[in-house]
Amino acid sequence: MDMSKILPITDFFLICGAKTTRQVKAISVAIEEKLAKEGIRAYMREGRREGTWVLLDYIDFVVHVFRNEEREYYQIERLWKDAPIIDWWR
Repeated sequence: MDMSKILPITDFFLICGAKTTRQVKAISVAIEEKLAKEGIRAYMREGRREGTWVLLDYIDFVVHVFRNEEREYYQIERLWKDAPIIDWWR
């Protein structure tokens, strides 16, 4: 989601879901490892221990990895419905 005109603290949200807490944790670790290899480190991370919603803050973009139940409950896309959705996954 393009948050650049809505939030002063970040430009983009990347949102994804997973079926299990194990998958949420694995996805968030894989994202961090891949970006670290490119020299990009998370400024902050939250939620990995619980594994239901992991937030990785990279300042310019924030990654949200949800377990599907939490993604449905919080409905971030609806909460930030004014933000354009960028469809880059093909």
